[in-house]
Amino acid sequence: MKKILLGFALFFGIAQSQAQENNLQLKGTVVDTVAQYVYLQKFHNKMFTTIDSVKVKDGSFSFKTKVTTPELYGLSVNTANIPLYIFLEKGPINVKLSPKKYYSASVVEGSETQNLFETYKKTKDVEISKFITEHPKSIVSSYVLYRNWSYRLSPEEITKNIALLDKSQQNSTYVKELKELVTVLNGLAVGKKAPDFTAPNPDGKPVRFSENLKGYTLVDFWASWCGPCRKENPNIVAAYKEYHDKGFNIIGISLDKKKENWVKGIQEDNLNWLQVSELTYWNSTIAKLYGVRAIPGNYLVDSKGIIVARNLRGEDLQTTLKTLLDK
Repeated sequence: MKKILLGFALFFGIAQSQAQENNLQLKGTVVDTVAQYVYLQKFHNKMFTTIDSVKVKDGSFSFKTKVTTPELYGLSVNTANIPLYIFLEKGPINVKLSPKKYYSASVVEGSETQNLFETYKKTKDVEISKFITEHPKSIVSSYVLYRNWSYRLSPEEITKNIALLDKSQQNSTYVKELKELVTVLNGLAVGKKAPDFTAPNPDGKPVRFSENLKGYTLVDFWASWCGPCRKENPNIVAAYKEYHDKGFNIIGISLDKKKENWVKGIQEDNLNWLQVSELTYWNSTIAKLYGVRAIPGNYLVDSKGIIVARNLRGEDLQTTLKTLLDK
């Protein structure tokens, strides 16, 4: 029994060895701005939440906040904008924080995890399995698999890449969410029934998905702030005009945060079909229900709610609808 307990303790210790609470030794200077405060933000579900702030004194700042490291955080002089993505770890870290060009001119010293992250971002044609194999113990591998690759890999490919990670990463938040995503995506394969949901339209009236199925329906995830979505919208509008009378319908699900931006986007892009939104950004329960990790994204379902195809864009949408409806 003692051997079993010792083995469990050793495994647990290894699994938790990287994630520990420490008081930050984070300081730096602020340049290219007259901002009076620097904000420390925690990353979760593609969003940053402010957990501390310090006043800038003579162009310098310093944090001693107790946080979990190594982990991804954000540093910002304006919480309304995207922050500097920074991997913090135990030990002294020094930052030259510049908000110019999305903080691209900022410099971080003292974080090996950040160095690896910067190397990853500069590498072209990354092979994710190779990257993980080369850095199996780094939280950067867990993060980029979760953030940059989960939406373009199959459930089987995600699982295979998770297996390449060291035991020290298997209990990370990113891996836990990836495993949940695999379960969701396995239930959303072609031939499976699309999950039902209810959400408000722009007038605030609740709309139930299952009560609006007829012909073939595109469940389209988008947002007014999403550049690629707005670029794809003309193609969806063209498909709607071509095939609506033949049985093609759309229900748009926006990941917007503000109603006025959502409604303006609908009007500007002529999205003249059913639209709903929880106005909760990436906290959308519908996006989670459908395993949506990036937008634009969509599912095509038949009149019974059975999934026919996924992520049809450009000519693929037109070609699929032609096959199904030009009979």
